[in-house]
Amino acid sequence: MSEEAAQMMVVYDDHSDQRSFSFEDTSSTEESPDKTRLSIETSNDVVPYIGQRFASHDAAYEFYSDFAKRCGFSIRRHRTEGKDGVGKGLTRRYFVCHRAGNTPVKTTNDNKSQRNRKSSRCGCQAYMRISKTTELGLPEWRVTGFVNHHNHELLEPNQVRFLPAYRTISDADKSRILMFAKTGISVQQMMRLMELEKCVEPGYLPFTEKDVRNLLQSCRKVDPEDESIDLLRMCRNIKDKDPNFMFDFTLDLDNRLENIAWSYASSIQSYEIFGDAVVFDTTHRLSAFDMPLGIWVGINNYGMPCFFGCVLLREENLRTYSWALKAFLGFMNAKAPQTILTDQNMCLKEAIELEMPSAKHALCIWLIVAKFPSWFNAVLGERYNEWKAEFYHLYNLESTEDFELGWRDMVNSFGLHSNRHIASLFALRSLWALPYLRSHFFAGMTTTVHSKSINAFIQRFLSAQTRLAHFVEQAAVTVDFKDQMGEQQTMQQNLQNLCLKTGAPMESHAATVLTPFAFSKLQEQLVLAAHYASFQMEDCFLVRHHTKLDGGRKVYWVPREGIISCSCHQFEFSGILCRHALRVLSTGNCFQFPDRYLPLRWRRISTPSAKLHQTTPSEHTDRIQLLQTILSSLITECAKSRERLDIATEQVSILLSRIREHPVPVCPQGTRENSANPRNH
Repeated sequence: MSEEAAQMMVVYDDHSDQRSFSFEDTSSTEESPDKTRLSIETSNDVVPYIGQRFASHDAAYEFYSDFAKRCGFSIRRHRTEGKDGVGKGLTRRYFVCHRAGNTPVKTTNDNKSQRNRKSSRCGCQAYMRISKTTELGLPEWRVTGFVNHHNHELLEPNQVRFLPAYRTISDADKSRILMFAKTGISVQQMMRLMELEKCVEPGYLPFTEKDVRNLLQSCRKVDPEDESIDLLRMCRNIKDKDPNFMFDFTLDLDNRLENIAWSYASSIQSYEIFGDAVVFDTTHRLSAFDMPLGIWVGINNYGMPCFFGCVLLREENLRTYSWALKAFLGFMNAKAPQTILTDQNMCLKEAIELEMPSAKHALCIWLIVAKFPSWFNAVLGERYNEWKAEFYHLYNLESTEDFELGWRDMVNSFGLHSNRHIASLFALRSLWALPYLRSHFFAGMTTTVHSKSINAFIQRFLSAQTRLAHFVEQAAVTVDFKDQMGEQQTMQQNLQNLCLKTGAPMESHAATVLTPFAFSKLQEQLVLAAHYASFQMEDCFLVRHHTKLDGGRKVYWVPREGIISCSCHQFEFSGILCRHALRVLSTGNCFQFPDRYLPLRWRRISTPSAKLHQTTPSEHTDRIQLLQTILSSLITECAKSRERLDIATEQVSILLSRIREHPVPVCPQGTRENSANPRNH
């Protein structure tokens, strides 16, 4: 709390109105105008005082609200008092701190789910009381009571703006947001564009992303049953146009849509090569209907996310997750992934054990770490960052024995013996800690870089949602846009001049086979290999850093069969040979990589375009999708600077005027150009 705010923490009260303040007190006494201070309101009047006068109660409220914002709290109207009579009538109003009062205990209803949200009210007694009086025939309001004692911490200026009282979306901003929503851009992009338009720093708009999402959700309220019918019709229409589009669904006893899953032709083809490691993200919901949404995502040979499939569920339980996994396997010709990463969901864990018993199930480390602040910040206090560093150290160890010994020391050092989150993490250690996962292939998806790119892709996918019936079609446009962006980035990678750093024949060989992304990973290991020494042992090689006198990794090499393996398991984990194995190959005069250590999934290959296998879509739909792609690119480029945004706004306004001047052809009654003709199933 600032020194200025601390000085303001004083109590004022008009002694002409002698009574103690209580929110339950409904009595009213008449104040005397004696001893009041007349004032002309100026910029110096920053603190309310007894006798301060206002032309209206709204003016008093605005003044007190501005004062509260500077101090670090917000206010609300609490109570109005009045008495009618002959002569001098009088009315009082109370404005109180937003944390005044206490939340009444709700009566529980066993048949109705309860929202157990923590209340911010804590019985704070800070308030300002104003009373209405008439002098010389003119009514006015004056301050007759002011208490600025708070029983809670006040917020800093950069925090107080997030209080609901100070977060507002103007009508003009609402119109802009709804216009942006029609283009399919994400809420984050909307916020960035509006920050540029208003010339404010990031995060300083008078509303938050949550406020924008709530606004969009309130505008999407339609009949879920009608939407479900339209959703099925949309899927059937896409299937008519593209036989390789796959979808499956279930209906409940009332013949209503219960669950639905789908995948596109390009996604199924990508899965053939890159479906060895998959993320199944079930942490999002379709906001319009609060439906759980599951998205299958992987990483391609250029290190970019690729979409495999999607599912909407009515409920989250073992039965629905089992159905979702079965549907996915049905799309992918019963081919299960080698590894599958998910959130910490026990029902999903059971479903994977039942439906994909051959797959190694692991937990997404980035989803676990995201929960750490709420789990451990208050428990550890100033030692939180120290503990987090120790956690990452343990997470990256190679030996399970070292991990378990280190975990025990960490628990003792930080006094976490009785912490339930620590106990749960240790019980599930084989699902998230790298010492237990290194012998399984994850395509690098456990790294921070890939976790961020996957999350960014999923957020873009979610931004496509407007109405449920259009979600599948708009998602297809998003996936297609991502494919086009991927093709551009692939081309850019391939056009790069690869810089060879070691001059070794193996490096030149790898550069001609692997994608630039995979080659850069292997090149890092080739450069580091030069810092290691190898020692021939009885049945293996011992490889350790040249500055170390003990320790090291054991490398097993069978030259005749072209097989090499290392105790660090990096190749099994990432598909990229480690520095230890590379050192042994170099020592053994190996000038080319054995074919098996340049895996297909990291080579310079392109998956066949799904468009070759599709029936030709209507020109109308094709043009719409092309326009949406152009608009998405336009918005992305314009968001980079104010100048670009100004140019785009001017040119698009001119273009829109020209388009509106162009006549719209009238279609015969009862028909629409390129309208779909859904089949009745």
